[in-house]
Amino acid sequence: RLKDVAGEAYYPLLEDEQSSLSQSNSSNELSCTVTLPLIIRERDTEYQLIRIILFDRLLKAYPYKKNLVWKEARVDIPPLIRGLAWAALLGVEGDIQAKYDSIDKDTPIPTDRQIEVDIPRCHQYDELLSSPQGHRKFRRVLKAWVVSHPDLVYWQGLDSLCAPFLWLNFNNEALAYACMSAFIPKYLYNFFLKDNSHVIQEYLTVFSQMIAFHDPELSNHLNEIGFIPDLYAIPWFLTMFTHVFPLHKIFHLWDTLLLGNSSFPFCIGVAILQQLRDRLLANGFNECILLFSDLPEIDIERCVRESINLFCWTPKSATYRQHGQPPKAQGDSSTNGFGKTANYYSSDYQDMPKTDLSREPLALSDLKAEVSPRISAEDLIDLCELSVGGQTKRSKASKPKILAVDIRSIEDFGRGHISGSISIPYSTAFSPDGELVQCPATGTLQSFRGRVIVVISHAMKSAAMFATHLVKVNYPRVTTLDGGINKMKPTGLLTVPSPQI
Repeated sequence: RLKDVAGEAYYPLLEDEQSSLSQSNSSNELSCTVTLPLIIRERDTEYQLIRIILFDRLLKAYPYKKNLVWKEARVDIPPLIRGLAWAALLGVEGDIQAKYDSIDKDTPIPTDRQIEVDIPRCHQYDELLSSPQGHRKFRRVLKAWVVSHPDLVYWQGLDSLCAPFLWLNFNNEALAYACMSAFIPKYLYNFFLKDNSHVIQEYLTVFSQMIAFHDPELSNHLNEIGFIPDLYAIPWFLTMFTHVFPLHKIFHLWDTLLLGNSSFPFCIGVAILQQLRDRLLANGFNECILLFSDLPEIDIERCVRESINLFCWTPKSATYRQHGQPPKAQGDSSTNGFGKTANYYSSDYQDMPKTDLSREPLALSDLKAEVSPRISAEDLIDLCELSVGGQTKRSKASKPKILAVDIRSIEDFGRGHISGSISIPYSTAFSPDGELVQCPATGTLQSFRGRVIVVISHAMKSAAMFATHLVKVNYPRVTTLDGGINKMKPTGLLTVPSPQI
């Protein structure tokens, strides 16, 4: 099969004048193959050979070539070295074997009994994980994690979370343990606290807001029938979908998840709901419960594609969580000192330096009361491409991705507003039956349907109510400005119309 492979394929160029291009190195040689579905690429021997050689060289140069590992992982990850590639994406480094060996995995602990009960039920269709050796390794890795994280506890689902790492690193328990230990704080920060209810409740509330943001019609229906995320999404997020999908699907899903930040799982969740959308919209509460008790077949490639698209449409601060991972310390190993972190789907909002324009923490009860997510003033400035002087920085005549809707009175709007925003006073915006009153401004709003809409007011309560009304009439991508117009006043970015002479 490989006799026709050119000799230079075995020595791919890692550095050349084209290395700054976004195109993958190996896709130059196999540009046709790279466009094929992932499942076909994974069975193409020549393609896999070239990908494996390339990844092998990049991983040997890790962490110096960390950015290139990220870049190539965006194309695909060869199954044969997925375990090592994931470890690189998770920033695993150092003497992991010594650390693993130093953990006491033999002394009995109270969690042993629960681990013994869970392991025989975890991905037992898989020969490797269901073998006696698999069970022993499972037990050791899980126990090592529990013992080395005294502030956290073993929750059911941790075994499912461990499964992909153990399967990929079956003969390297230390690496499986290290990957799991790096994965949990990134995607499941404090999910395994003894009392994790506040963390999970906040997470599910943000997820509800994401459903309303991306698919208001579905959100309205699910809320109407009382089918809330608490009823189905806890095992999704607590196990990062390993409890609901078989391993072969998890590998493809996590190949992308590991390139994303901690809010990417919300988009995966919405993408799953959208695949089941027609059935959900057609059914009531009981049927939805039955549907989720035995989840239908999900097209994972489509799920990945759609979750990336959803993520690209989601303003960074919309998924801000008070109980998310705190910002990493400067000089943290995740940046490795070799250039900035190459996080494909943007860096974590939590890691960005906090300013007066950042999102403010919100009490859970207040968060739950709001249907639409809030975005920070920073995001608004960034998305509107505002600059001092009221001019937008947009060079092309393209339609902006965002529309600011100012719902204050006409007088207040005249005293100062965001450049490019439209005025739709809340008091006259909706008819008694909840429909938008037709006028030129609502016509503009209609023309922006499908783009991000930011509702701006003095008071957050009225902005949230206006946003809720828009969601009720199936407007997607509705947000409110955290802190309202007052957040924008000190920036010097508000414009005042010139007096008419």
